[in-house]
Amino acid sequence: MNNQTKLILFAFCIIKLALHLIADSNSGFQGDEFLHIETGNHLAFGFMEFPPFIGVLAFFQNLFQSESVFIHHLFPHISAILILIFVSKITIELGGKTKAVFLVLMCIIIAPAFGRSQQLFQPVVFSQLFWVVNFYLLTKYVKHLDKKYLWYLTITTALAFLSKYDAVFFMFGVSSLLFFKATRNSLLKHRFWLNVIAFLALISPNIIWQAVNDFPVLKMFTRLYETQLERQETREVLQGFFMALNPLALLITIPAIFSMFHYSMKFYRPLSLSILLSAMFLASSQGKGYYFYPIALTVLPFGGVFWERYILSKRKWLIYPTGVILSVGVFLIPFGMPVFPLDSYLKYDYPYENRKVIEGGQFNVRFEERYSKDYWPVILKELKNVHDSLPDEERNKTMIWGKHYAQAGAVNLFKERYDLPVAFSLHGSFYNWVPKGNMPETTIGLGYNVGSFFKEYFDEVEKVRTFYNPYAETKEEQHQHIYICKKPKQTFDGLKTLFEKRIFE
Repeated sequence: MNNQTKLILFAFCIIKLALHLIADSNSGFQGDEFLHIETGNHLAFGFMEFPPFIGVLAFFQNLFQSESVFIHHLFPHISAILILIFVSKITIELGGKTKAVFLVLMCIIIAPAFGRSQQLFQPVVFSQLFWVVNFYLLTKYVKHLDKKYLWYLTITTALAFLSKYDAVFFMFGVSSLLFFKATRNSLLKHRFWLNVIAFLALISPNIIWQAVNDFPVLKMFTRLYETQLERQETREVLQGFFMALNPLALLITIPAIFSMFHYSMKFYRPLSLSILLSAMFLASSQGKGYYFYPIALTVLPFGGVFWERYILSKRKWLIYPTGVILSVGVFLIPFGMPVFPLDSYLKYDYPYENRKVIEGGQFNVRFEERYSKDYWPVILKELKNVHDSLPDEERNKTMIWGKHYAQAGAVNLFKERYDLPVAFSLHGSFYNWVPKGNMPETTIGLGYNVGSFFKEYFDEVEKVRTFYNPYAETKEEQHQHIYICKKPKQTFDGLKTLFEKRIFE
């Protein structure tokens, strides 16, 4: 990588980081982030919904004992920068130079897809990082057939699996090495089965954890297919995917797809087939649009190389109008991450999304982190008021039951600021963290439109507060309620037994 390329990469890294820091200042937490942050307080070899890697990162973030969005986005921000670096390295390994790197990084910056997905503290951003790292190592192995890259790839693929289970799609793509004589002979020469054994050994603690806990992740995937994936329409998924990548980026992505199978890339056919196999497996599994984002990151370098080699080599001046055209794509960035405050978003960006408002709603804002910064303090203050209103002997023993893991997670993250008791939930991984023994005589319940949910578990239930959310996307999230629940009908252990088959509901 020459100095000019390094300078361009550095500039894009600064721009990328600046966008994320601006988004941090304008946003609160997304609901799933509360769960991921809480995992740092309950380290294990696995969790109900995902592998253990994010719990380790949460543990280190929690050492700061901070409620700051920035602190809890430290690792996503680092990952976002590393993604730019490794995509650039892939581009160079494929034969690209400065202009190719510029075009590829420009496409990443303007894509709404790589805004929010690399902003939040979720496994998604780490999945993207390990995917591009793995593809880089795969590229190095295909080029040099060096045993060390095979071992590096083994380790990083294990880390990818321990970050997000979609690593299996990448692993399926790696089977492309067996279809080509040179790479197949190299694998046999290097006794690749030892790498397979090492990989299995590295992920075995998580597999054992899943087995001991009756494979909850399979139950979660089953629930996900029943409620979401089976209802997807292919046309809508593809349309959303290309919009998320930014239509202007088609200038690079279409040539990229062509270039992958062009004769000039014959040497890299194992890589092209790897991408194709991963995409086909993912498509057959009815994956959501954002599941394909890591694959898009590995396709873009082919487009950058194609432009530099076959278009810009003959008409160098085209880099300027092409750069200008791509730069227009920055106007879509606010749709992918909150680079504007909520008021500005509602005034300037929201009307162009043409979103239908649910009955009784006002805005139907996509992405709750846009408004959660102001919404959660209202709820937490009222929780404190309800808690403070209880008699002393009840208040000192009271716990909060969050119907959804996000509600319990929000309480636990901010409990010190609002002087609230610990919250528990039987939803998702919170199920494993429910205390043992008798329930307190009084429990404060927090739920969305849950109807008579709490009445099944207490003799006395009183709804004491209701909150209206004008930004809600769904009818369920339009109202949140606080209940005072007394005289529990069961112990915590009995409650867990009742919810054993309802963890993901």
